Amino acid sequence: MTDAPAPRQPAPDALTPDLSPLPDGLPDALPETLDGAPVRGPRGFRLSDRVRVVRNVLPPLIVLVVGVVEFLISLLPGAALELWAHLLFYGLVGPAVTYFSVEWIAEGTRARERAERQLLDLYGELRVSHARLGAVQELMRDLSDAADMGAVLDVAARGAVRVTGAQRATLTVPGGLSGTARAEGASGAAGPLHPLKVPVPGGGALALHFQEPPPADAEALAQALASEVARGVEAVRQRTLDLMTLYSVDQSIRAERNMRRLLGRVTHAMAGRVGAGARAVVLSDQDGVLRLEYAQDAHGERRGGVAPAFAQRVAHAEAALKATDEEASEVFPEARSVLGLPMRDEEGLVGVLLLGDPDPNAFDDARVSLLALMAGQATLAVRNARAYLYSEELAISDERARIAREIHDGVAQSLAFAALKLDVVARQIHTDPPKAEAEVRAATTLLREQIREVRRSIFALRPIDLERYGLLETVRRYVLDFGEQNNLRVHLNVSGDVHLSPGDEAVVFRILQESLNNVAKHARAQEVKVTLHGAEGVTLRVQDDGAGFDPDSISGRVSSAGGLGLLQMRERIEARGGLYRVLSSPGHGTLVEAELPQG
Repeated sequence: MTDAPAPRQPAPDALTPDLSPLPDGLPDALPETLDGAPVRGPRGFRLSDRVRVVRNVLPPLIVLVVGVVEFLISLLPGAALELWAHLLFYGLVGPAVTYFSVEWIAEGTRARERAERQLLDLYGELRVSHARLGAVQELMRDLSDAADMGAVLDVAARGAVRVTGAQRATLTVPGGLSGTARAEGASGAAGPLHPLKVPVPGGGALALHFQEPPPADAEALAQALASEVARGVEAVRQRTLDLMTLYSVDQSIRAERNMRRLLGRVTHAMAGRVGAGARAVVLSDQDGVLRLEYAQDAHGERRGGVAPAFAQRVAHAEAALKATDEEASEVFPEARSVLGLPMRDEEGLVGVLLLGDPDPNAFDDARVSLLALMAGQATLAVRNARAYLYSEELAISDERARIAREIHDGVAQSLAFAALKLDVVARQIHTDPPKAEAEVRAATTLLREQIREVRRSIFALRPIDLERYGLLETVRRYVLDFGEQNNLRVHLNVSGDVHLSPGDEAVVFRILQESLNNVAKHARAQEVKVTLHGAEGVTLRVQDDGAGFDPDSISGRVSSAGGLGLLQMRERIEARGGLYRVLSSPGHGTLVEAELPQG
């Protein structure tokens, strides 16, 4: 029979073994070894050796002994002595030899049975341990897949019941959160339970309740489970912090257009996530030169300056880099570790983001991937801010060109015409006083009209503080001032609930401003009605009783208020999911209607 080492029981704290399936039943032939040593009798003979000795040695020995005894008996004088010798040998010695031979074999058999029972016990313990470790491994996998803190607590409580065999498990963590699970079939009125409570590293506790007194290894197993739960809770907490940081960065991108404040918010969120004490952003200008745009450290905030050499090295890298001690001190004087993140997109390099800390091991690899993701968001934020600044500069340039064109085509020509009339008056004042007086009146009328036109332009260009007053109050103030400035009867009707985003409020007010300016400039109206109604959407109507026009013939006309023609106003509204229409015909006035959805 081949000797085979017996399986060994795993250590209680081995929570991540290579768990291969155990066989369903015991082998037909149990090995004659236990814990690596053969099963032997008291004198060191295995059972198989004893059987072999009895089978192979005893028969020849019996024949030899019988032969010798018979020979010796034949030498005895007299038949009586021979009879008593035969009785003595075959009646006592033979049974005694047989008895001791069988007892010798039985002793080995009993040792074998004891070894089998011990092996069966070890095998049963191994199956229980194997199942328990499998449950622990499943619990660890479920904890890593848990989406939030509540899921972690529920998974951990159910896993603790499954692993320990407890009737009930309750897990609590700091913050008042808890999770409870019961064993299948467990009843709340099953009698008193035996409690076992162990602390969870980092705060909280794991409480187990057993139907019977817990086994000796239950506390060690519960402590191991508590450690795994603590790791799961910490992983969820870190993921939550990561999501909150990404959300904060995303909100900064959406809400801020000022470059300095934008960079301050984004880098503050990133530095706060990893506990960095200093941060800076180096941006690539239009000539591709890296320049320090923003920096914040223990000495305060600073802007402008030459990019450090480490930033140049990061700009040419495809991934995040850690600075050497010399480079770190150059970037931030008090920093002993600096992490550089390139800011790139499909258009190329935007800049470099730098984080510094006095701790030489501040930036571990686990956080670099998150910071790289946030650097990508910062790249988008910088692109958006630059595009916004460019659009503002372009709008200002277009507005200046429009004002210059209108002054040249309107006010300047009218003033030049008035100057010519006054020159004619100077020549006629002595020769034809009545005609000269009429020319003076005409020039005066023209100048007054141009004064009103200049006032309309100034009124339309006057900044309106929507953020300060809100949409409704701003509309009320603007409509009232508009009527006084243009000698028009203006009626305002506001109804319903109006709740628009700041961007949508600006669009609605801009449409009102453009529409009223067109009324003053082109309609020759006496009365204007403005209606603002809020329901599922917000509807703005501006209706006048003026001369009207054909919308198809002048849909691209540019007004004098802000350079938006009818087509541009329609595009602004429709870009935000709204509707815009103009109803007008010559001699029948004009109705401008704009609708925007509101949440």
